[in-house]
Amino acid sequence: MALINELRVLGFSIAIDDFGTGYSSLSQLSTLPASTLKIDRAFVSKIIPETVNEPVIEAVIALGHSLGMQVVAEGVETDAQRCFLVSAGCDIAQGYFYSKPLKVEEMQKLLEVKA
Repeated sequence: MALINELRVLGFSIAIDDFGTGYSSLSQLSTLPASTLKIDRAFVSKIIPETVNEPVIEAVIALGHSLGMQVVAEGVETDAQRCFLVSAGCDIAQGYFYSKPLKVEEMQKLLEVKA
């Protein structure tokens, strides 16, 4: 934990990845020196057409914000998912809806076109 704190002092950002899958301890969440909470794609993929995960995702976003964290949703593939996440207050979304993984040169071209 001391090393993580040292990295933060040096300007590194620490993220909790794949939150909601595997071993995600709520009791430890508030003690970790993380600035970002990433919601796993397993939750995001079921936003539309199923709505069963929507209250869970809203709660995770609210929890992350209450702990002063930026919340990122992984695996966004549709505009409907993006719209839900925006309305739920998610800070950042990533996934194929925006772009497939790109090589550096491809990313530079994409940024030039979007600028």
